This record gives sequence, structure tokens and C-alpha cells, in this order.
Amino acid sequence: MGQITVFSGPERRRRWSDEERLEILNQAFAPGACVAEVCRRYDISSALIYTWRRKLRDAHAEPEPDALAAPGFAAAVMIEDAEGPHAGVQPAIVIDLARGKRISIFASASPALVASALKALR
Repeated sequence: MGQITVFSGPERRRRWSDEERLEILNQAFAPGACVAEVCRRYDISSALIYTWRRKLRDAHAEPEPDALAAPGFAAAVMIEDAEGPHAGVQPAIVIDLARGKRISIFASASPALVASALKALR
């Protein structure tokens, strides 16, 4: 007859409920908290905590529209007015965006403001 060894202790493949996962994530990413300490407290790897966080973010992320996924070129149309309106009354540049949004850039806008606005659109 052979010898059998029985290992007692926590089961290595544990099942965590959604409430338990959320509580562990709240503890791990609370201000001033240390992820490694929370991992030791619950006897889990830090990779598991980051996987749970990524899956939670992916579940609540907005899907990107397919029409805006690929960058492309925009058509520019130049219209000359015979009247010549006063500077600052009408925008110098009008940018039409998807979903009916529009950005107007006036001639009086500073270059830094225009650059930051265009950078935010990227």
C-alpha cells in the first residue's frame, strides 16, 4: 500500500463574487493604498487585481464609433465674401465635426488657445 499526502489549506483556484472583486479593487486603489499589501492580505497576485480593473474599465467604456476610427483628410472650402465683414464678428475658421458638432475659431483668438483646442481634438 502506498502513502497518500493530503494538503490542507486554501484551495488555489478560488471563485470571487463580483461584490468581493469590487471591494478588493476599492481597497487596492484607494488613495494612499498599496496594491501589494492588498494582494498579500487576500493572498492573490497583483496581476489578478490589474486584470479585474482592466475588465471593469472595458465593461464600462463607451464603444468608439466606426466612422471615427480611422483618421482621414477633411475637405476645405474657401468662400470669398464680397462684403468683407469686420474682423472678430465672424469666425475665421469653422470646423464641422461628427455628430453635428462645430468649432469656430475667431481671428482674435490667441495662437496658444487655437493650438490647445486643436490638440484636444486629437
